[in-house]
Amino acid sequence: MNTGKISIRKPAWLRKRLPAGADYEKTRVLMGRSHLHTVCQEAKCPNIFECFARHTATFLILGHRCTRNCRFCAVESGACGPPDPDEPRRMAEAAAGLGLRYVVITSVTRDDLEDGGAAHFAACIEAVRSKIPGVLVEVLIPDLLGDPDALQTVLDARPQVLNHNVETVPRLYPQARPRADYRRSLDLLAKAAELAPGIVTKSGLMLGLGETDDEILEVLKDLRRAGCRVVTMGQYLQPGRNHLPVARFVTPEKFASWQAKALEMGFAAAACGPFVRSSYRAGRVYRAAVAKATSSS
Repeated sequence: MNTGKISIRKPAWLRKRLPAGADYEKTRVLMGRSHLHTVCQEAKCPNIFECFARHTATFLILGHRCTRNCRFCAVESGACGPPDPDEPRRMAEAAAGLGLRYVVITSVTRDDLEDGGAAHFAACIEAVRSKIPGVLVEVLIPDLLGDPDALQTVLDARPQVLNHNVETVPRLYPQARPRADYRRSLDLLAKAAELAPGIVTKSGLMLGLGETDDEILEVLKDLRRAGCRVVTMGQYLQPGRNHLPVARFVTPEKFASWQAKALEMGFAAAACGPFVRSSYRAGRVYRAAVAKATSSS
């Protein structure tokens, strides 16, 4: 899909230094040597240099091609091979090699698999726990086509956080996420909160696709009604000419206002800013949510 448009010029607050160095290179080489993918690389995350330099990364499992073709996402779409049975072991060893105590695992969407990849998620969680005693695990899962059994498989592996992004407001789903369903995503989050109240549920939004403030507010209300406890909001950046253009750039001050509003609405933690992504400083956000829950009890 060629939009025929190029995003408007980035404002000053979106100009980020791209440092490299020995620490960044160590992470990059380790991922390559382990034959692992990261969402940092595949989705062209603007925080990759910062995160790799801090020896953190978000693991992308189940391949690097997606069965869907969302028009905001840089991850390739196309045919996928079967899950790699050795991937959980390699991922766990890489996480240990980076010294991670908080591991974030996400995946491409695998509508071609009967369980959407749920069993592979569970295997990865188990492998990380076996390799790193006391590790905390966050998973960012696809919608699993709404399959409750697949969701239960992931919940049974007991991650600390179950994240599923609604990404944008429902009006923009036909343009941005044509094969996704807003209500299905909300139902998944609500079901997770119901089945595993001890697991923190989390979701995220991109701003700048053409949504209105009123629409954002309604999504936040929907997420709270679904039992979602953590929310992230960041600026959409067009990854290439064949993706949706940026409709607007949201100021840092406006993001700060949304963060305050989310906390006022009852979210245990919120991270909102131009460079915020679902897994950006995820461990810090999780600990803030736990601290809030502890102080409220």
